[in-house]
Amino acid sequence: MPSVDLSKQEIIALLETEGERELKDLCRRAYDVKMENVGKKVYYRGLIEFSNVCKKNCYYCGIRRDNRNVSRYCMSEDEIVEAALWAHGCGYGSVVLQSGERSDAEFVDFVERAVSRIKKESGGELGITLSLGEQGRETYERWFKAGAHRYLIRIETSNRELYAKLHPEDHDFNARLRCIENLRDIGYQVGTGVMIGLPGQNVEDLANDILFFRDNDIDMIGMGPYIPHKDTPMGESLKWGEKEKRTWLELALKMIAATRITLRDVNIASTTALQALDPKGREMGLEAGANIIMPNITATKYRSQYKLYEDKPCMDENSMMCRSCLEARIDSVGEEIGYKEWGDSPHYFKRMKKE
Repeated sequence: MPSVDLSKQEIIALLETEGERELKDLCRRAYDVKMENVGKKVYYRGLIEFSNVCKKNCYYCGIRRDNRNVSRYCMSEDEIVEAALWAHGCGYGSVVLQSGERSDAEFVDFVERAVSRIKKESGGELGITLSLGEQGRETYERWFKAGAHRYLIRIETSNRELYAKLHPEDHDFNARLRCIENLRDIGYQVGTGVMIGLPGQNVEDLANDILFFRDNDIDMIGMGPYIPHKDTPMGESLKWGEKEKRTWLELALKMIAATRITLRDVNIASTTALQALDPKGREMGLEAGANIIMPNITATKYRSQYKLYEDKPCMDENSMMCRSCLEARIDSVGEEIGYKEWGDSPHYFKRMKKE
């Protein structure tokens, strides 16, 4: 089924759901929509956080350029391929290559080689998603030809004024929109997302975010609660206790549910940040309508240096521990893992037919 033409006020009403029973009813409604449109399978995206070197200086991010408390690293090409092939051997259908943002020629070539090798050495069986920030069209084209077929570039918020407060003046919201347009034109499955609970954000902003997803024909959504990092301008003085964690967790679940009810056939990730707020946060995300999980398969020795926010879970686990833990979590909510499947967004194929 196509997306539902809900008005902004109807989406706001979903996001303003109050009470434990009412929240459960909302999540149950979203879960039914999920079952009808994407089924009960959960698809894995093995996450390889291969570098925390970043040229950007975003005010909320723990690996921002000016954070001197981070030890910078970049995995070798062989390490990246090894991690991807481990995922392939475990039956993961896809991997995600994610890093701090760079656009220099050395980095572009490096990613192109890594993607090409993963594609070749997995026999073309591994799906490849990239989350590497704003790049020129030619770069996106090169990576697409090398074998990547999904790209996630989060807008963080569709509110331009709020976006400006998250970034230095060298950021341009229109540039990010052009990236989305270029990715779509090239043929990628296009993903974006927002942070939920940003300082100064309101429910109308979040409703507008969902309308942005719909109006821009987005195929996959990666969004989660905003969790501050102590070594950032935004996180230095922000109060963050158990009450705030519960508030943002519930709002994030409402956002997942409202997005599923509105967009129906897109892929939605249950992000690791949910687990940072509650030990069962990712399971809650699945029950609210999400259908994608991104197990961290980055080598353990690097994980502590890729902290975009505080209290990131699973920092001291190896990939096998993470795999076993997630299997149990997914089984606990009565769902199954789509092993050896790419789990592409049904919305993408419908969009391509229209085009």
